[in-house]
Amino acid sequence: MSDNFDRRQFLKLAGLGGAVFASSLNGWAQPTTSGRRDQDFYFVQLSDTHWGFNDPAINPDASGTLRKAVAAVNALRHKPDFVVFTGDLTHTTDDPVERRKRLSEFREIASQLEVKTVKFMPGEHDAALDHGKAFREFFGAPNYTFDHKGIHFIVLDNVTDPAALIGDEQLKWLEADLARVDKEAPIVVLTHRPLFDLYPQWDWATRDGAKALELFKEHEYVTVFYGHIHQEHHFATGHIEHHAAKSLMFPLPAPGSVPKRRPLAWEASAPYRGLGFREIDVDTKKPTYALAELAVREG
Repeated sequence: MSDNFDRRQFLKLAGLGGAVFASSLNGWAQPTTSGRRDQDFYFVQLSDTHWGFNDPAINPDASGTLRKAVAAVNALRHKPDFVVFTGDLTHTTDDPVERRKRLSEFREIASQLEVKTVKFMPGEHDAALDHGKAFREFFGAPNYTFDHKGIHFIVLDNVTDPAALIGDEQLKWLEADLARVDKEAPIVVLTHRPLFDLYPQWDWATRDGAKALELFKEHEYVTVFYGHIHQEHHFATGHIEHHAAKSLMFPLPAPGSVPKRRPLAWEASAPYRGLGFREIDVDTKKPTYALAELAVREG
């Protein structure tokens, strides 16, 4: 069965939002000793699941969309190499007992993914009030790296500091990591908040994000995937491209389009509007991305 068929199947099965595909990455992989490159792969990004959110006017299926996402991913004929959740796994709460309950419930649902590897990172809803203490108990470090078929992945934490900072210690960690990475090696950065100043008035920025982007400046192929803003958004800072994912719970308005940031109300005539997912194909020679945004359908 072809990959294109599988993607259409995912569209049919989903009925939800937030999945991001990155496929045809063999152009990025390092050559083997035989001169051939590693095989293609794709991964799925789910973002802003906000488990524990409860407002039927915003999402009457608040307890169902995450489970639908898991079922849709499990129904794919060709399994993704891994799944990544880019923050706001749970909805914020001042109660540390309730926070852990929501993280536990989220983890149980996510554990039903029939994928060998699942990566997690916090959002400010998960981690800002306790500096990531509960998140670490359930999922470990909020920042880390991993390599997959020639791609170097960097997970940056810009949420456990409630001031929306990466912080000097983590920036030193990032600098040391990048010193070990070839300048022409492809890098994918996974984070929650945007690293650039998208709309600071709505907390859509990282206060020291410019310092991280400066560290990436000398690396030729860097792409950032993030969440937080609950909508598709594309931006470039120099040669670095930034792509926001939609949410699994509710959409938010375009930056600065209204006086106050509020979740958009559910439309009974157009359920799941504002939720969606994306297919990302990578040119095998350059490498470059070709993004296809796919609408959500019921059923």
